[in-house]
Amino acid sequence: MTVGSDFSRSQRFISEMIQPADQSFDTSRMMMGEPGLPKSFNWRNKQLKIVRVIKQWKETGRCTHSASEMYLRKHWYEVKLDTGERARIYFQRQSKSNNKKSRWCLFSIEKHDPALHA
Repeated sequence: MTVGSDFSRSQRFISEMIQPADQSFDTSRMMMGEPGLPKSFNWRNKQLKIVRVIKQWKETGRCTHSASEMYLRKHWYEVKLDTGERARIYFQRQSKSNNKKSRWCLFSIEKHDPALHA
């Protein structure tokens, strides 16, 4: 799936790392081999709570050591926030930095429009 393929005009591209709130992870997902989706996270000095997962998908890519093997790169989630907004966040399976905590990213936010989301 191309991430931007259904990107609407009301969505705002963010692409910033987010910090999950301490001890807010959904451990039931971790038992299934998925990342523990945080119940809330901090972004730009605001705490945002996830009230519902709308959809989720995975992104794969070729292994850097073998042309034939595929590797799971990211877990994507489209979520509804307590503000009424929708957000797309993802978890990077392998951190690109030395900071192992910076693996969650806020990709985009869509402002709530009651006419569009009734």
